[in-house]
Amino acid sequence: MFQFKWLWANMKGSRRGYIIALCLSILCNALYVTAPYFQSKIIDRYISNENALQNIKNDRRGLLLLIIAMVGFTFIRTVFQYACNMYYETASQGMIYNIRTHLFRKIENQDIAFYDRFRTGDLMTRLTGDLDMVRHMVSWVIKGAVESVALFTASMVYFFTIDYATAFCLLLLTPAILVLRRKLSAHAGPAYREVREKSSALNTAAQENISGNRVVKAFAREEFEKEKFKRRDEEYRRSNIKAAYVWLKYQPFIDILAGSLSVVLLLAGGFFMIRQHLTMGQYVAISGLLWAVSNPLRSLGNYVNDFHRFVASAGKIVEIYYFAPMIVDREDADTPAERLNGDIEFKNACFSIDGKEILHDISFKINAGETVAVMGATGSGKTSLINLIPRFYDVDSGEVLVDGKNVRLHRLHALRKNISIATQDVLLYSDTIDSNIAFGNSSLSEEYVRKCAELSSAHEFIEKLPDSYETIVGERGVGLSGGQKQRISLARAIAVRPSVLILDDTTSAVDLETEAAIQKALTDGLDFECTKIIIAQRISSTKNADKIIILDNGRVADIGTHEELISREGYYKQIYELQCGDTEGAVV
Repeated sequence: MFQFKWLWANMKGSRRGYIIALCLSILCNALYVTAPYFQSKIIDRYISNENALQNIKNDRRGLLLLIIAMVGFTFIRTVFQYACNMYYETASQGMIYNIRTHLFRKIENQDIAFYDRFRTGDLMTRLTGDLDMVRHMVSWVIKGAVESVALFTASMVYFFTIDYATAFCLLLLTPAILVLRRKLSAHAGPAYREVREKSSALNTAAQENISGNRVVKAFAREEFEKEKFKRRDEEYRRSNIKAAYVWLKYQPFIDILAGSLSVVLLLAGGFFMIRQHLTMGQYVAISGLLWAVSNPLRSLGNYVNDFHRFVASAGKIVEIYYFAPMIVDREDADTPAERLNGDIEFKNACFSIDGKEILHDISFKINAGETVAVMGATGSGKTSLINLIPRFYDVDSGEVLVDGKNVRLHRLHALRKNISIATQDVLLYSDTIDSNIAFGNSSLSEEYVRKCAELSSAHEFIEKLPDSYETIVGERGVGLSGGQKQRISLARAIAVRPSVLILDDTTSAVDLETEAAIQKALTDGLDFECTKIIIAQRISSTKNADKIIILDNGRVADIGTHEELISREGYYKQIYELQCGDTEGAVV
């Protein structure tokens, strides 16, 4: 089965230990027959024998050796069992470490479309609960199954060496139990796949509400969200009960059949003892080892249950494990020796998502060092446009060029290291402000971090915080205002000294005075050359740009300078009149 091949492939470095553990499992469970064997010899010779007393007197050494052997083999089995469990645990933890590391690397290397498809809560479930189920399979289910098979086989072999007729009677119930196990397996698979889906939905609902709790409180939707979570929880509960019913439907019959072995032994063994076909010691040995036959049969239902839980979880993990990103380095891609100049050109670029056209026939050129503003109504394609430059997405047709070369011919890492983006929706990590600003380059000096903060007009408010740059910000920047987070995000973007600096409505939450200071700093304060692309809706953010690109429904509606655009009818002039109150003409 594919899942087991996948497990074996990820057990690299732990395979020898796991094989040793499996061998020790077989050996340990085979040794269970030694105690009943020695016990039967003691009973037949020193207890139930007609000359038992005389045998004790004449052969005390033999009795002592049998007792020592029984205790000794039990001790050896215990030592082997301890070593076996240690090998299982070490191998399973090593395997899970390999899988978890690979999964995280895989997720980190995925393109943006991957995150559009998979929900955060679902990914967290795969990295936690699903992986725990895989480890449970390796360290307990496979271990238990191997031990049960070894124990059952060793016991039946021993029974047949004692008396084939009694052993055959005990074996008669096995086919019926195997039929029940097969039926249980057929129904358990779909049930546990449904449990897995409901678990993912529940985790997603919890994650979204925890991360978005401020929105919930802002709209007083606590009761609504509680009810929604309750529905998800109820669905998960029902799916678990449904899966449990599948197991409970068959497990009692398996238990009854396994328990019937005692009745079979009582009737068949008693009959054979009366016929003197079976000795007292042999009967006691079989009776004392009967659990070694009944327990594995009882455990079949549990193993089937856990196996299908594993299959459901492994299927979700494997989906991510082998998920290939669409945007990858081409074999003929080039790694530039130095930083990029920052020339950008769109040539008849078209882009769509899920068949819906977002951008159509986009063509324009930005020279290195220019400041270009992009404006347009909501949904006109502004953010999609800038996402094409660092290859977060690929165009359907046409070209996007950086420094005269198609972005597909640049190495992704090299391309993106030269492009820095500050967005309106800011994500700050639960770390110090200093670490957040230096996120793109952890080796930055404190002095340079402060300089970047000054350029983004963040230094003043940072200095007023309790621990200044060492202040720990909450998750996603909790405790800071929207404008403060935007300024830290801008400082983070500047800190990597990019060739292309993209500002996606970065100053929307700051006041006009602060915005003017930021604009001046970006124009005169940078100690490196870079091309700046500004997405904004404020005229104050765009009027000093070298050129302004107007998008309308995914198309370039107009291109020009501030003076050119307000001199002719169109979107820009309307926005200018609304914001500046100039309805007389247009020329500044």
